Amino acid sequence: MRIWAMIMVAGLALAGCTVAPVSGVNGSLENVPSRAAAQQFVAVVETVEPVAERECRRRAFGSNCDFLIVVDDRPNQPPNAHQFLSDSGQPVIAFNLALIRSVRNADELAFVMGHEAAHHIAGHLEKQTQSALQGAAIMGGLVSMQGGNAKEVEEAQELGAILGARRYSKDFELEADALGTIITLKAGYDAVRGAEFFSRLPDPGNQFLGTHPPNADRLATVRKAAAAM
Repeated sequence: MRIWAMIMVAGLALAGCTVAPVSGVNGSLENVPSRAAAQQFVAVVETVEPVAERECRRRAFGSNCDFLIVVDDRPNQPPNAHQFLSDSGQPVIAFNLALIRSVRNADELAFVMGHEAAHHIAGHLEKQTQSALQGAAIMGGLVSMQGGNAKEVEEAQELGAILGARRYSKDFELEADALGTIITLKAGYDAVRGAEFFSRLPDPGNQFLGTHPPNADRLATVRKAAAAM
């Protein structure tokens, strides 16, 4: 159904570090121009993944905590990482080559991975999908009650799905920043230094129904979570 496709598209905005979600991933690092960047990526994954899985088992009882880390090796993509579930329900964290190249140190890479893992641990994708479904049902129902035809109801459902998916998006990002900080620190990396990655992202500001909170709020969240450790 078209409405379900709209809900899935809206959900992809949750965890991406840039505006472009990753699709079609694999595990190749052959096109990474720097051997050091590839070695750093492997080292961070080997260190952070077991910490994320332990934190997942501790906090998300009953969830699949067997993270799969994959690399999108398509060329000419903007830096991006995001978390999603495979068809079998396995949590997947995808990094593209541009992001692996763009981080300035292992702390930034570790923080990004901790942040994406936190989305799964906190159940954000499922919560966002439910919010999108509720938004679609409410908007579609209102238009239907007002005598809207099938096309108008469908358009209202699509709009409702987008609005519903974005309802808690900023809160989810801040929650993932806080839990990602804990994962990063427990893995032995500097989360505050890692969060400097935000300084190179376009600041979304406090946009109405935006998908991400202002960068300043995110940095403050990381510092607060780190200070509490």
